[in-house]
Amino acid sequence: MLWELARVEGPEAAARAALDRIEAWADPALFLHRVPAEKVLAEARRLAAEGPMGRPLYGIPFVVKDNIDAAGLPTTAACPDFAYVAEADAPCIARLRAAGAILLGKVNLDQFATGLVGVRSPYGTPRNAIDAACVPGGSSSGSASAVSAGIAGFSLGTDTAGSGRVPAGFQNIVGLKPSLGLVPTRGVVPACRSIDVVSVFALTADQAATVLEAMAGPDAADPYSRAAPAGWRATGGALTPALRVAAPEEADLLFDTPDDAALFTAALARLEAMGALLERVSIAPFLALAKRLYDGAWVAERTSALREMVEQKPDSLHPTTRIILEGGLSRRTVDAFDDFHAVAQTRLLSRAMFTRFDLLAVPTAPGIPTLEELAAEPIAANSRCGTYTNFVNLLDLSALAVPSGFRGDSRPVGITLIGPAFAEARLCAVGGTLHHAAGLHLGTSDEPTPPSPASAGAAEGEIALFCIGAHMSGLPLNSQVTSLGGRFLRADRTEAGYRLHALGNRPGLVRAPGGASIEGEVWAIPAAGIGPLLAQVPAPLGFGTVRLESGPCLGFLAEAAGVEGAPDITAHGGWRGWLASQK
Repeated sequence: MLWELARVEGPEAAARAALDRIEAWADPALFLHRVPAEKVLAEARRLAAEGPMGRPLYGIPFVVKDNIDAAGLPTTAACPDFAYVAEADAPCIARLRAAGAILLGKVNLDQFATGLVGVRSPYGTPRNAIDAACVPGGSSSGSASAVSAGIAGFSLGTDTAGSGRVPAGFQNIVGLKPSLGLVPTRGVVPACRSIDVVSVFALTADQAATVLEAMAGPDAADPYSRAAPAGWRATGGALTPALRVAAPEEADLLFDTPDDAALFTAALARLEAMGALLERVSIAPFLALAKRLYDGAWVAERTSALREMVEQKPDSLHPTTRIILEGGLSRRTVDAFDDFHAVAQTRLLSRAMFTRFDLLAVPTAPGIPTLEELAAEPIAANSRCGTYTNFVNLLDLSALAVPSGFRGDSRPVGITLIGPAFAEARLCAVGGTLHHAAGLHLGTSDEPTPPSPASAGAAEGEIALFCIGAHMSGLPLNSQVTSLGGRFLRADRTEAGYRLHALGNRPGLVRAPGGASIEGEVWAIPAAGIGPLLAQVPAPLGFGTVRLESGPCLGFLAEAAGVEGAPDITAHGGWRGWLASQK
């Protein structure tokens, strides 16, 4: 694959392989603008002469959706009369180039990113790389096709209502929808500017996380940009013990075929086999909110972004796009406030859900329509594709779509994991493990899906902390760790020689003769967060050096005098064992 080729043989080998693949693929509806081959190779040689220099995307060819500015190339948003030549790279592209990636060109999309099917373009429909009879998914159609076909090591799309996830599900690849504002959208033609994000397509969750990490960060010139919490990362996450996963009740599930339903059930079973604690919940309020995206304030927001085109050049628009955008002109401001209040109310429900659960698992789409089926009902089929995606942007959530299998007709099916804002590391860790467990090939290749890389230790600027009580994953005080940017590294145990005592709602660990090995978890905490976390820890607890089986580590310890008379629960092996004994 291109990532491995760039790493082993260098940027020029990867660039030549990508250029050869473009010619072999021979889809005239895929690229709208290509960087000339000689310029691609010249950039590859420049990178090779400089060497990796620690650049995470060194020598990896990529493409971008043609609603994102790349210096010197036209931006059309799939509308010829809208076209202009970009004077500068959008910040997201500039950051990817700085990270060593090589731009191949710009690819097709549903016009003005209005659609989830990928056929609303005057330039034609990019071929679905898995099944040419099916829609490619939109609006980031070309972005998904290029990655699935092996042309690009990764690609950028945009996601307003699922455009960074639905095409991934339809083409057996990964689609990462980041948190709002995490990646600047300056230099991106807006759809609904308040909820637009730049998304990532890749063959694996780890690749998508690496790309996101390279381009994330605030932009002082972008009013919708925002900084991530201290210590945020997309890479380096790990599968936490007792992962709490919500899944929709049967009444909230919609599938096109029995195979779609069976593959979702199988994916949930794989999550449980990974140790997840699964619970069915109602997502009816989320699905109700999702319908407002196509029939409320956000239609008007789309129209606002393109008002001049709608009012002065309507004949330049794709017929379906024109119908949608002209509909925004009749929306009333008073109704918009109903929509905004509905979002606020539903966000309360969302926040409550993610205090109980780490993730929500949903189908990526009810099923995949064929081109023939879409032609018969273009708007209804498109809306159906967004059943499980539309609410994510409105509720300020992050999401990752991964492949989950193939139906009996060999058409792909995906599952999407959803988390709160800035949960990308957890999404990618769980999603990568789930993807590997499905035993699928990558995109259109014969390459098997690799396991997620093992979580490394604490990174620069982080401190490893051994947690042994309610601060562990899934327990009541874990939010004190995660809110400070903490990320799970691994389960671990102390050396023999420790005793554990119950101090009400938390344990006290002391080193003592005749002690035993106590289980716990190691979390990486931003160095700046250690003080604020310690300030929340009551006496007689504090931090000190704990000797683990893996070596010494900062951890929770209690003063010996503070545990006198407290129940000794060492025999239970740890706090989780003690809690289980109390049920």
